[in-house]
Amino acid sequence: MKYISKSSTSALALASALLAGQANAMSLRELQALEMTDQQGENYASYYLVGVMEGALEAQLHAARNGAKAVICLKGRSLEPHMARHLFDAERQRNAGVYEADMPVSLVMTNALTQVYPC
Repeated sequence: MKYISKSSTSALALASALLAGQANAMSLRELQALEMTDQQGENYASYYLVGVMEGALEAQLHAARNGAKAVICLKGRSLEPHMARHLFDAERQRNAGVYEADMPVSLVMTNALTQVYPC
């Protein structure tokens, strides 16, 4: 009988959770459509970005607690909800030709956080 180590099981569980989360993640195209829906569309999108930012931080912290290398380090610096939109927009401008419309918003936000708050 083959035994699976605890770290392998944790890594598999984290990868499964991340993949399952990505399946339901909003794409860049969907975020843009949300912004255009009505007068509140931009506010809805901003709230969504705050949630994505917080989710990316939590996923990274969870992975680090399970032995993965930390890729986002605040190092005592501030990260406030109102910063989510600026981080997202700056990352899209910095890598304008990289992100396609069907890519998840969470990918852009995670990349933004790793650029601004590297370890």
